[in-house]
Amino acid sequence: MEQAVSKSRLWIILIGVALALLVVIGSFGIGVFVGTQKARFSYRWAEHYYKNFGGPGPQFFRDLRGRDFVDGHGVFGEIIKIEGNALVVKSKRGVEKSVVVSKDTTIRKGGEPIKVKDLKVKDSIVVIGSPNEKGQIEAKLIRVFVGFWERIKEEESM
Repeated sequence: MEQAVSKSRLWIILIGVALALLVVIGSFGIGVFVGTQKARFSYRWAEHYYKNFGGPGPQFFRDLRGRDFVDGHGVFGEIIKIEGNALVVKSKRGVEKSVVVSKDTTIRKGGEPIKVKDLKVKDSIVVIGSPNEKGQIEAKLIRVFVGFWERIKEEESM
């Protein structure tokens, strides 16, 4: 009888150790999976960075006064193309950036909320958002300025 009890305790301990080992291996596997997904995201984002954000290319630190650095989380410029919920915005420096507008994006013109269908080519806008894995800016806020480029051109001609 004592042998049967000690054998059953041994089996319970072995099963407990096996389950603990499975939990450890499973946790490790989940960690590897999450790490791989993060690395894949970073790789794809970096692969499209210069193309979508108009960066200076390989000479990234060429101008240390800041003119060569890019704005990864936003853009200020003029809409040059609208395709559904995607915009192409050209900054004053001539850099074109791709902007994705979602249903959660807040769009305001003169303090009033508007829809993406109300945006027009040649509108001056400021976009604040976050970069996605394709290097596009996912817009959180878009602000439309009326007559802004005309004022800038007047100031430059003075």
